[in-house]
Parts: sequence; structure tokens; C-alpha cells
Amino acid sequence: MAASTSSNGTGTPLLREFENGRKETILPGRGWWNKVLDMEEAKHQLSLSLPMILTNMFYYLITLVSVMLAGHLGELQLAGSTLANSWFSVTGVAVMVGLSGALETLCGQGFGAKEYQILGIYLQSSCIISLIFSIIISIIWFYTEHIIVLLQQSHDIARTAALYMKFFIPGLFAYGLLQNILRFLQTQSVVIPLVVLSVLPMLGHIGIAYWLVQCSGLSFTGAPVAASISLWISMLLLALYVMNAKKFKQTWQGFSMHSFNYVLTIMKLALPSAAMICLEYWAFEVLVFLAGLLPDSHITTSLIAICANTEFIAYMITYGLSAAASTRVSNELGAGNPERAKHAMNVTLKLSLLLGFCFVLGLGFGHNIWIQFFSDSPIIKKEFASLTPLLVISILLDAIQGVLSGVVRGCGWQHLAACINLATFFLIGLPISCLLAFKTSLQYKGLWIGLICGLLCQTGSLFIFTRRAKWTKLEISEDKDKEQPLAI
Repeated sequence: MAASTSSNGTGTPLLREFENGRKETILPGRGWWNKVLDMEEAKHQLSLSLPMILTNMFYYLITLVSVMLAGHLGELQLAGSTLANSWFSVTGVAVMVGLSGALETLCGQGFGAKEYQILGIYLQSSCIISLIFSIIISIIWFYTEHIIVLLQQSHDIARTAALYMKFFIPGLFAYGLLQNILRFLQTQSVVIPLVVLSVLPMLGHIGIAYWLVQCSGLSFTGAPVAASISLWISMLLLALYVMNAKKFKQTWQGFSMHSFNYVLTIMKLALPSAAMICLEYWAFEVLVFLAGLLPDSHITTSLIAICANTEFIAYMITYGLSAAASTRVSNELGAGNPERAKHAMNVTLKLSLLLGFCFVLGLGFGHNIWIQFFSDSPIIKKEFASLTPLLVISILLDAIQGVLSGVVRGCGWQHLAACINLATFFLIGLPISCLLAFKTSLQYKGLWIGLICGLLCQTGSLFIFTRRAKWTKLEISEDKDKEQPLAI
């Protein structure tokens, strides 16, 4: 970067020139904060991340509303629907979001390189992959009762959860397609329409779910049926938008058999992307399971589950910035601007830390209020207060690694990130959790300290890797079915 300045200091504008020849004027006296945070880049990223936060929240509320309505039918229905929703998160959400991560790399870099016509082909190929895995997961869901019983759960709860999952199978197919279309739009920085197209089915879902659960006679099974219907409506709204909006004339040119030629190639990126997401999701679920093996399991399980849910809510904010980082990095790499991609990453990290600090300050001063949303037990309130400092640390680490994971997806390094997640969570974090929880007096605190160790190692590894790696556009070949993603 080069800059020209005035020798008389009378207010001549500064001229900043980037490697690609783009020039930007900075007025004297107004650019000092750019040394701390590039405000233009920050505004651009916030304009991407805030709509994505709202969009993901609205889609999340579709499944949550169904669980809430089912829970009002009785304690067994509450336990069964809650367990089913957790099972959906572990086997459905994690896998489908992960598989769609391949599009963050390919569509993002393709859009940056102005290879517009290939984006629709990538989308169709990824949808084919999602449909294949939806069939596999559906078969697993038919055996939900047997699997949950093996995990030491009550037969009645397992049977209720299995019933919920069977009626939710159609929703899984819609969810997989929905995630692919979201990535297709996100990588083109089309995010404002997503808020509208997600809030409408969410609001409609409240009425659909209430009618099916309370009025139609379906009762408990009406909850998953309503969620499936609303997810299909959500997916169809996005699909119709893509097929009919003029702005996608170049990136969507209709259905093509040509997309089958890219399935195996994209699979090589989609599988490590899914592994990368799943390993992190599963680590938190294992932590909740381990809490159930400790003394006073009803208290320890509740505490760890509350902390995991709090962390997930905080991560929903970070995920918006992670999506913005992925989009900005992939677009800039596709356009051949690695330095600007790195600059975008640095801005996103600062924004994520800022939002993370705001969240943990609110949690630190308001933890007594927050815990009341989950429990009225004085014991749980007291123990949660002692666990809050550890929760604050993990949230801050998650804020950093969430952005770095977005950068990884934007660059096409998912296979290496999957290895890092496997090592840091399952070879470092969870063993430390077991050691501290079962061999010392720390118990549930030991579980969370182990998680912090895993997050610290994961964040440090991703940070070092992104700093040392050579940032280049992912080269993908249809004919040779070969990728050339990285040089270090």
C-alpha cells in the first residue's frame, strides 16, 4: 500500500492505493480511527452480518416454536420433543450446514472471479449431495428409539422422541436444500431479502403449528409436521426468488444435467466441511452427556446444558460475522486480491471481539437475570454464578474461532480445519474434561475447563494457520476431478 501526503499539512486529502489499482481518498482529521478499525469495511461487513444473524434466528425459531408447543402437552412430550430437537441439531443441522459450506468457497470465489454462470451449477451439485445425505440420515432417524436407549435414556422419552423424528423427516430434505440456497445468496451479498423471506414463514409457522397441535387432532405429531411444512415453505420461497429475480440472470441459468459432473468434485470439499462443523457440535453434546454421569446429575446436566445453550445463542451473533468473513474473503480471493482478503479478516476479528465483549459484559453483570429464564432453583442459580467466569472465557474464544472458521470456509481449507477440530476437541479438550471432572473435585467446572482448553488450542491453531498459509483461489477442475487448494 502506498500513500501520498501533502507537505504543507493544510488538509490535502490522502490517497491510499491498493494492489489491484483501486484508490481511496481519506480526508485528514477523519482517518485516525482507521488505524484501529477500517470503518468502511466494518460497515460493509455489518451490512452483511446483521441480516444473516436475523435470518438464522428466524429459521431457528421455526423448530423451537414446534418444541415449545409440543412441550405444553405434558412433561413426557416436553422431554421427547426437546431430545428430538437436540438429535436434529446433531445429525441434521450440523451435517446440512456443514455440507453447504462447500458453496461458501466455490460460489464465493466464483462470484469474485466473475465466473457467474458456474454458480448455479455449483448450487445444483450441492443440492444433489444434500439430498443423498438426507436419505442416509432419514434411515438413521428410523432407528432413533434404539439409539437413544443405548445412550441410557428412558424408554418412554426415547419412544416419544423417535415419533417426533419420523414426522420431521420431510423437513430434513427441505432444510438441506434451504441451506444450499442460503449460501448461494450469501456469497453474492444478497442478504436483505433473506430477512423478509425468513420472517414470513416463521410468523406463518406459529399459526400452522398452533392449529395442528391444538385444533387438528394430531396433537404431539402436529408439531414436527408443522415444522416440516414451514421449512418447505421457506425453501420454496427462496427457490422462487432465485428463479424469478432479474439480479440472478447471470448466476442462475436454469436446471442443467451438467451439475452431475461436479458432484464428486464438490463432495471432496463438502465432506471435510461437514466434518469441521459436526466435530464442534458433537463436542458440546458429549459434554452434556458426561455431565449426566456426575453425582447430582440432574443439577450438573442442567448447568452444562444451560451453558451450552448460552454459548450457542452467543455463537448465533458470531455466525453472522463468520458468514460475512467467508463472503468477503472468498470474493476477494476470487478477484485475485489476497491482501484485501486478509484485511477483511482482520476487520471481522475486531468486530467479533467487540460484540463478544458486549455480550460477556451483559452476561457478567446480568447472569442472575439470565439464569431465571432457565430455572428458578436457588442451587442452579448459585452454581451458574460460579460458572459464569468460565463461560465468559469460552464465549470470547468462540467469537474468535467463529470468524477464523468463516475465513477457512472462504479459502477452501476445510479439510485442514476438520483435522484441527478433531485434535483439539477430541484428543485434547474432552480428555481434559474427563480427567478434571471425574478425577478431581472440580466436577462440572472441570468439564467446562476442558472445553476451554480445546477451544484455546483450536483458536490458536486456526490463527497461526491463517497467518502462515498462502492465500490463493481454489482451482477446481470438472474433467480431472482435482483440487489445488493450498500452498504453505
